[in-house]
Amino acid sequence: MIAPKEHINEKERLESLNSFSVLDSLPESDYDDITAIAAEICNMPIAMISLIDKDRQWFKSSIGVDVSETERAVSFCGHAINNQDKPFMVNDTRLDERFYDNPLVTGESNIVFYAGVPFVTEDGFPLGTLCVADQKPNTLTDHQIKSLTALSNQVMNLLNLRKSKKRLKEELAKQEDKNLDLERFAFIAAHDLKSPLNNVSSLTSLFLEMYDAKIDEEGKQILKMIVDSSDKLKGLIEGLLDYSRSDTILSKSKVDIKVADVKNTISSMFSFEKNIDFTLKSTLTDLTVNQTALDQILINLVTNAIKYSDKEQIKIELGVSSTDTHYQFYVLDNGPGIPLEKQDQIFKIFEVNANQDKYGVRGNGIGLATVKKIVEKSGGTIKVTSEVHEGAKFSFSLKK
Repeated sequence: MIAPKEHINEKERLESLNSFSVLDSLPESDYDDITAIAAEICNMPIAMISLIDKDRQWFKSSIGVDVSETERAVSFCGHAINNQDKPFMVNDTRLDERFYDNPLVTGESNIVFYAGVPFVTEDGFPLGTLCVADQKPNTLTDHQIKSLTALSNQVMNLLNLRKSKKRLKEELAKQEDKNLDLERFAFIAAHDLKSPLNNVSSLTSLFLEMYDAKIDEEGKQILKMIVDSSDKLKGLIEGLLDYSRSDTILSKSKVDIKVADVKNTISSMFSFEKNIDFTLKSTLTDLTVNQTALDQILINLVTNAIKYSDKEQIKIELGVSSTDTHYQFYVLDNGPGIPLEKQDQIFKIFEVNANQDKYGVRGNGIGLATVKKIVEKSGGTIKVTSEVHEGAKFSFSLKK
């Protein structure tokens, strides 16, 4: 018996093989399908996908053999990878000096015929072979060799796909870690800034109240600007806190609630506002949802409808319906509408549609970004349909 020689680029070849993380992995139907097709096309009782490790050959898939690996020194595939540019075929191993006394030939396996086609990486490293074998002398036709070669290429495609999925998972994990770090930073920074800002605003207001008679009008205007700026910054910070807390909201369990209670809860929060006509349109009576997430979405949308209304009588309509997989909601208002060119932008964080609301306060562009984040992480989608002066309709879905 003549043991196979190491590949000319053995170190690099093994590094490449290990990069696929396939050795000793569990069986997979995609690979089993390939060995089954190879055995059928070549009319052979034995077919294997063999990977050549440092000291062994390991079978990712096999038909007609009961072992999962053998020593590399007795492997036929170890010879095959050293002829990686063409199929390796031995018609009768008993007549070949390399194999006639090989234990795979003389033992229970009784391999008499062997044909293997190496699968090779883009860098030119053969990882193993797709091979077929028989317990009697045999051969393959040109058609069978061509088919076996095509199937071997498919093995390499599967391995490349495996590596791509592995890399994608690693990159997604890294990105999730980065996002988590950023959200933690935003939460901590916002939380730490909120208290001193409250002090600035409160102390400035107190100063104005106590020394009003001693300060000229210009001084009063400057102090009021400090209060306004502090309040705006507080609004931005509170928005960032809401945005960073949205993942916590999503972790809450779904509960059974009444549709009418959803409407009553939201409308009661704005009962101090006059001239609001809040209606509900739904044939549903009950929902099973993350109530905190739904409340957060609706509060944001209804707040915007009120703040940016240009009508004396504000009309807000809440619609709720259902499909097999999702609950469908909409919030319709009779406000000034949103220009078409801005409808995609309003859901991006820090994007502001209007210069200021009816109270003279400029928005921070966080509310709708938070809504979009909650909706999409709840398995739904959100969109707006609107025409200028014709109100706006925000439609969103939540997965059941």
